[in-house]
Amino acid sequence: SAIVGVLVALSIIALVLSLVRVEDVTLPPTVKYGMVFDAGSSHTSLFVYEWDSDKENNTGVVSQTLACDVQGQGISSYAKNPPEAGNSLRECLDKALQVVPAEKHRDVPVYLGATAGMRLLREQNSSATEQVLAEVAKTMQEYPVAFKGARILTEEEEGAYGWITINYLLDSFIKYSPKAHTWLRPEAASIFGALDLGGASTQITFMPEGSVLSQNKASELTLYGYSYNIYTHSYLCYGQNEMLKRLAKELIAESSPSTQVDHPCYPKGYNETVSLSSFRDSPCTDGSDPRLPLGDGTVTLQGRGTASGCRAALRRLFNFSACGQSQDCTFDGVYQPPLRGQFI
Repeated sequence: SAIVGVLVALSIIALVLSLVRVEDVTLPPTVKYGMVFDAGSSHTSLFVYEWDSDKENNTGVVSQTLACDVQGQGISSYAKNPPEAGNSLRECLDKALQVVPAEKHRDVPVYLGATAGMRLLREQNSSATEQVLAEVAKTMQEYPVAFKGARILTEEEEGAYGWITINYLLDSFIKYSPKAHTWLRPEAASIFGALDLGGASTQITFMPEGSVLSQNKASELTLYGYSYNIYTHSYLCYGQNEMLKRLAKELIAESSPSTQVDHPCYPKGYNETVSLSSFRDSPCTDGSDPRLPLGDGTVTLQGRGTASGCRAALRRLFNFSACGQSQDCTFDGVYQPPLRGQFI
C-alpha cells in the first residue's frame, strides 16, 4: 500500500507539472569583484574590477570600480626595509574594501604583479626580493580577501597584459551592439600594437603579419573565443628612470675627472648633483666602468637644453650595429618581425 501511495503521489505531481505553463527563467548574474596591484618600478597602483558572473565566450567583460595610487615609491625601493613594502599597501587596501560589499570580501581574488623594478632587484639581491614579496603576502593575508599571490611577471607577460589592456579599452576584441542585442567581434585589422614606457623597462607588443620565428618572443592568447598570436619584447634598462641614469653615467664617464658635467637634455640653468655610488647600485649602469671617477664623490650635472646634443647622446646608448644586415632586428641584436598596424 505504501508503494501504491508513492506512485499515486508521483502521478499527481506529474499531472500538475504537465498542466502548468512552463517558462524559461534566467536568474540575474551575480556581480563579482577582483583586485590587482600593479607594482611598477617607480610606484604601485591598486585597481578594483567588477564583472557579471556570466562570461562571453569564456572571457569576462569587466569594468573598473576603483583606482588607488599607493603612496611612496615602488616595492623594490624597500629592499633594505621589507616590512614597509607590505605596510605601504594598507591605505589602498582599506579603500578597496569600502567599495566592495562586505558579504563578498572573502570571495574577492587579489593579485600583485611586479615588473622590471623587482626584476632588477632580483638580479642584485635575490634574498631581498623574496623578503619584499613575503612581506607583501603577509600584509595581504591579514585582510578578509582571497589572496592569490604576489609574484614578478615575466617580460612576456608584462608586454602581453599591456597589449590586452589597450585593445580591451578600445573595444578591439569585442563590442556590444544595442541594435542586435549581442556582442560582436570587430575586424581583426582594428587590433592595435602597444608601446609601454615604464620606469625600468619598455615594451613593444603587436600582431605580426606572419608567424613569430623566435618562440621566446611569441605568445598565443585566447580571448572571447578567438586566438591571437603576438610578438612581445621587453627591453630591460630602457625605461625612463634607468635610461636617465644610464645617460648621466655616460656623460660623467666621458667628462672624467671633471665634477662639473654638461647635460644636453636638462633645461638650461637646471643643475642636479648626483652621487657616483648611485651608478653602482643598478645593474643597468656598469659601476665598474674604469672611466668613472674613483670613490663615492658627487658630480654636478649642468643643463644645457640642446636638443640635437641630447638626441646624439641618447643614440649612443643603443647598439644599432649589433643587428648587422638583418631586417628582422631592432637594436642590441634583438629579433623583431616587421611592424604592422597602428600603435598606442
